Amino acid sequence: MPKQELINKLAKLAVRVGVNVQEGQIVVVRATTEVKELAREITEEAYKAGARHVFVQWSDDFVSKSGLMYQTIEDLTDIPQWLVDQQRKLMDDGACYISVSSPIPGLNKEVDPMKAQKQGVAAQKALSFFREHMMGNRTQWTIVAAPNPIWAKQVFPHLSEENAVEALWNAIFDASRVYEGKDPIKAWDKHNEVLLAHNKVLNDYNFKHLHFKNKLGTDLIVELVKDHVWAGGGEHSTKGVYFNPNIPTEETFTMPYKWGTRGKVVATKPLNYQGKLIEDFWLEFKDGKVINYDAKKEKEALKNILETDEGSSYIGEIALISHESPISNTNILFLNTLFDENASCHMALGRAYPMNVKNGVNTPISELEKIGYNNSMVHSDFMFGSSDMEIVGVTQDGKQIKVFEKGNFVI
Repeated sequence: MPKQELINKLAKLAVRVGVNVQEGQIVVVRATTEVKELAREITEEAYKAGARHVFVQWSDDFVSKSGLMYQTIEDLTDIPQWLVDQQRKLMDDGACYISVSSPIPGLNKEVDPMKAQKQGVAAQKALSFFREHMMGNRTQWTIVAAPNPIWAKQVFPHLSEENAVEALWNAIFDASRVYEGKDPIKAWDKHNEVLLAHNKVLNDYNFKHLHFKNKLGTDLIVELVKDHVWAGGGEHSTKGVYFNPNIPTEETFTMPYKWGTRGKVVATKPLNYQGKLIEDFWLEFKDGKVINYDAKKEKEALKNILETDEGSSYIGEIALISHESPISNTNILFLNTLFDENASCHMALGRAYPMNVKNGVNTPISELEKIGYNNSMVHSDFMFGSSDMEIVGVTQDGKQIKVFEKGNFVI
């Protein structure tokens, strides 16, 4: 078991830097039963920071699996109105949200993927107002992580369960910049300065498109939406509160033009989606849309992502991360997008973030769609960066600028 000091620091980081709880604000903690210790520490820290109420929304992946195994599709897709009303009430009362990620990769391998997809679609439709609220940064939100024994053993199969859990705790602390004898809040202030400087360089170039190539077979052009904004690190909510959505984070990301992606991309890490691990997959794009794809494992799960709705076969985010970065250098495959996406350039199938275009958070989604914003019920990140990735940016006046060489930023 890791030192309690480090768990306390991670909890404080989630509260003070992650969501930056405001005096009198409601805090919602979303956690599985696997991570009750960290959830309790976060609750205490939130009250210390001045929270008016802290509500913990518990879930359990094994309980959820039982529902998927034995409920009918009709029952799975019947979203209780009280759940919808609860989320709307918390949203209307200005709550901020801390999620504690602790996946169990592969748990749902026996589950009919169609049932999981239909349940997910039903929930997304019922809570579409909440999705727009969160992705539009109308409040603060953040995600942190804590290990569970099953996840830890998959990441460190050569270790005993106890040692694997401790090793995963240590990897999470390191990636989150939580160390003994050091102030993680100061470390994150410095980290945010570095990410904001990267954003400024990319925004100043105002690229029309990016061309990605590597020896694995990626040869992809991603056109960027007009007036796009590169972001990463800390962000401001629409109420002006500064917060950090992901702990950890290493990315700088922006909005692709919906119909402007073409070519082939080869994933370099597995994608854990609804408890299924999609491995060794590639996608081919034409006019922004996936027109062909394959996967060596869980192809059906990939198919379900792409067929969720009209927007799920287009991309809504493109993110750049040097191969020589803290999480990548651990050489750990976390089997968790929160970490693995920060070890590699990645893109997201589905919904875009309004903040990634000028004045986007104040513009109705229907208007954003007219300029190339991709709207979808899903936002599923997958990794395609590599040590030999080459990226060339083409400016609005046709100049070619080398952005990445041998997997790393050179601008």
